[in-house]
Amino acid sequence: MPTLTRTALAALAAATLSLTLTACGGAAIAPDPEVVSTAAAPAADTAQPMPESRPTGLRIPTAHVAAAKMLDLTTDDSGELAVPDADTDADTPGWWTAGPTPGERGAAVLVAHYDTKHGPALMKDVAKIKPGDRIEVPRADGRTAAFRVREVEDVPKERFPTGKVYGPTDRPELRLLTCGGPLKNGHRANNVIFYADLVRT
Repeated sequence: MPTLTRTALAALAAATLSLTLTACGGAAIAPDPEVVSTAAAPAADTAQPMPESRPTGLRIPTAHVAAAKMLDLTTDDSGELAVPDADTDADTPGWWTAGPTPGERGAAVLVAHYDTKHGPALMKDVAKIKPGDRIEVPRADGRTAAFRVREVEDVPKERFPTGKVYGPTDRPELRLLTCGGPLKNGHRANNVIFYADLVRT
């Protein structure tokens, strides 16, 4: 039996993987994020894939995000992706370890909280991120994978586009996931998804 590459494993997992980010929300401390789904043309200055190297942080200048740490995230037995602990890591993003590292060929997936029961979190300024904005992911090899946002999608959690987010792509891309929408039963009703392309620095 042939050995599956990490990219092949990621594509296989995408068939059953789900994400609800149920840990977002809580007390109505942060205002509802008013995010509008928008899209732009793919970046013209796309970069060649980078070698494997785990992410070590996250920077988004337009949203005042400057995280100097990255958690490893896996799925549980039901195929649901874990999220950063709402009590201890509300300001720390996480990376889905079964997928590519940011900058590799394929869709690297990062997750971060908009808010928790304790109040606003790392992605509290999510509504400021627009197509064309830059997302930077420092890596363990000392290089930074720089991405340009191509599309913003605000979607109800029950309609989460699993195939679009986790499906295979032949280019190095990024998916950044957080919560959005109004609070319902103590949790945010939507997911906000950023689709971004690796660009030359």
